[in-house]
Amino acid sequence: MKLRYFSHSAFQITTKDGIVILIDPFLDDNPNSPVKSSEVSADYIILTHAHGDHLGDAMKIARKHNSLFICVNELANYLIDKGFRAHNMHIGGGHNFDFGRVKFTIAHHGSKTPDGQYAGEPAGVLLYVDGKIIYHTGDTGLFYDMKLIGEMNAVDYMLLPIGDNFTMGIDDAVKAVELVNPKIAVPIHYNTFPPIKADPQEFKHKVEGKDHKCKVMEFGEEIDL
Repeated sequence: MKLRYFSHSAFQITTKDGIVILIDPFLDDNPNSPVKSSEVSADYIILTHAHGDHLGDAMKIARKHNSLFICVNELANYLIDKGFRAHNMHIGGGHNFDFGRVKFTIAHHGSKTPDGQYAGEPAGVLLYVDGKIIYHTGDTGLFYDMKLIGEMNAVDYMLLPIGDNFTMGIDDAVKAVELVNPKIAVPIHYNTFPPIKADPQEFKHKVEGKDHKCKVMEFGEEIDL
């Protein structure tokens, strides 16, 4: 399995069977993304919430590739009303797909589509794929129930925001890593806009000072999991 980071909160997962999953594909208007939406494809698109920097170019990509959306119920219904395929889920629920399992967790944030439609609750996502567990927290503040997520799941990769202002900042994110205890922490959601400027190397230094491992992924970098 391969994990590619496009910057902000956007990731691509390619399974060992060649299934392509996108998460929060904000690309075309993302100043840090090395690729545009026309350059990617997706069998599945997972959305943590509906803000424009997460819903991003998902509809462009899905329209071209007939991708299946996986997201909370209200956002799924919004997309179905626009003619897309979607699998409706909600926080606390899980479902098995042909690539593995998806479960949604809580996230403390907001969610509304760029055209002002209510889109349900924001979420984090647990992905169980090819024997690995990836926890994409979505946009969130720190919350103590992260400890339960870590106790119930041997998280391999935790993808979490460090940009502050709209989400956790560096120190709260370090505490989140302590609570979840993943094998590797990956900082996301930083340096896209001036209000979320943050130094991922500072995060890495602080995480490693707490005896946890951290991988700072370059924008566009792809790694083998």
